[in-house]
Amino acid sequence: MVTFDALRDALAGRGGLVVAGSGDVPPLRGWETRAVLAVTTSGSTGEPKEVLLGADALTASAELTHDRLGGPGTWLLALPTTHIAGIQVLVRSVVAGTRPGAMDLAPGFRAADFAVAARPVLATPGRHYTALVPTQLARLVATEGPGLAAVRQFDGVLIGGAATPPSLLERSRDLGVRVVTTYGMSETSGGCVYDGLPLDGVRVRLTGGRIELGGPVLALGYRGGEPFGDWFRTDDLGRVRPDGTLDVLGRADDVIISGGENIAPSRVERVLAAQPGVREACVVGLADPEWGQVVAAAVVPEDPGDPPDAERLCAAVGEAVGRFAMPKRVAFVTELPLRGPGKVDRKAVVGSFG
Repeated sequence: MVTFDALRDALAGRGGLVVAGSGDVPPLRGWETRAVLAVTTSGSTGEPKEVLLGADALTASAELTHDRLGGPGTWLLALPTTHIAGIQVLVRSVVAGTRPGAMDLAPGFRAADFAVAARPVLATPGRHYTALVPTQLARLVATEGPGLAAVRQFDGVLIGGAATPPSLLERSRDLGVRVVTTYGMSETSGGCVYDGLPLDGVRVRLTGGRIELGGPVLALGYRGGEPFGDWFRTDDLGRVRPDGTLDVLGRADDVIISGGENIAPSRVERVLAAQPGVREACVVGLADPEWGQVVAAAVVPEDPGDPPDAERLCAAVGEAVGRFAMPKRVAFVTELPLRGPGKVDRKAVVGSFG
């Protein structure tokens, strides 16, 4: 686990390579020696890779984040520092010259524990920030209580690690939470597109529908590979809305091809999550001898004892996206399986359908 002191020393050139996660990185060679941090990817699209990041990129990301949020402040660490989102809370704190507060995540995330950990952070002068994944935010705004009261007091609450249901964003903002959605990955020093707009100096382009990112926040490269160039080609599909903001449609390898139609799961998930009685939804493709794949939806209802009507949910998808995108199978579940920092484990969801 990465610590504040180790990261502070590494950024100042006083320490060696900081390694996130378990294990050691073999000796670095050539361009790799410029790295101060090694982060292992989740391996969701293949074998995990070790991303090597330099001090300049990490620092640039932190400074650009503060510029976007309204200035440096004191951070509350509510994410594990085995992933870039939690690590960046430490980097931003180093850059701001403040020491972050931290909550104990060993028992799991609980709204009451968040409130306790937030108290000393909010008592410090200046601005206050935290970073969460959607599941954590959902627990904080589920009911009135100390967790909601605490998160309302932060000047900025970064939400990333997974797609955030529009209904959750709307509810959170209506309750007075200053939510900022983020998009990025280890290869970009964490989030680099906030509320659909790139941070200053960050470049975004679409090539064949695939999102590519450039700018001062780019990592050096993968250990044992070639250094990154001016652009990093992500595994995500996107589009630019009429207002100029980036709309992330999901991973290219998550696209469902059913009867010759390409279906982005995120489009169907947004429709489902917007329906009354739905808390979350995950859409996957199941192998089918006739259609190639069929659309299947795992839905978390607001009230497990009274789930919404499945036919009504499918009809809403047909109306908003098209009949070709209507789920052929709907399963109501109590929660979605997760991996890493709040990402839904789609492979596990596929397996749950048998």
